Amino acid sequence: MKKVILISTSLRRGSNSDMLADRFAEGAVSAGNEVEKISLAGKNIQFCKGCLACQKLGRCVIDDDVNGIMAKVLEADVICWATPIYYYEMSGQMKTLIDRMNAMYALDYKFRDIYMLTTAAEGEQETPARAVEGLRGWIACFPKSRLAGTLFCGGVDKARAIEGNSRLQEAYEMGRGI
Repeated sequence: MKKVILISTSLRRGSNSDMLADRFAEGAVSAGNEVEKISLAGKNIQFCKGCLACQKLGRCVIDDDVNGIMAKVLEADVICWATPIYYYEMSGQMKTLIDRMNAMYALDYKFRDIYMLTTAAEGEQETPARAVEGLRGWIACFPKSRLAGTLFCGGVDKARAIEGNSRLQEAYEMGRGI
């Protein structure tokens, strides 16, 4: 059994990327894994101030929800990020959280496999490329980890447009394969 942390970065509960995340979680649970989904909706996540105090303290000096999320990420075996893509990049919420988890750089971590689930109104296969590359930059800071898989569902331009899409089953199978 692996401990999986799934971070849904959409601020809209039940969004297309959130629904993709739920299917991934269902697959991971069906394979006997422990899954905790963290939704950034309703979380207090402030911008990084660039003070680098986190590098000495092992935590951020800003008192918001990030240190709690970071503690869970450090203890997980698998991390799955789910993000909507607006303007060909990961959501701003995801980027802000990644920036704020700078304290992890100097800490020990358990995660090895990292997954990324993306959705967008645009349907071209290259749409998630910048978002994936941005995540690869974060992964490069953790040499014992790797990008284990990505899944993109394009053409979902309205709320819940992903319902009935075959990518939901693919997300389930990806989660089940952990």
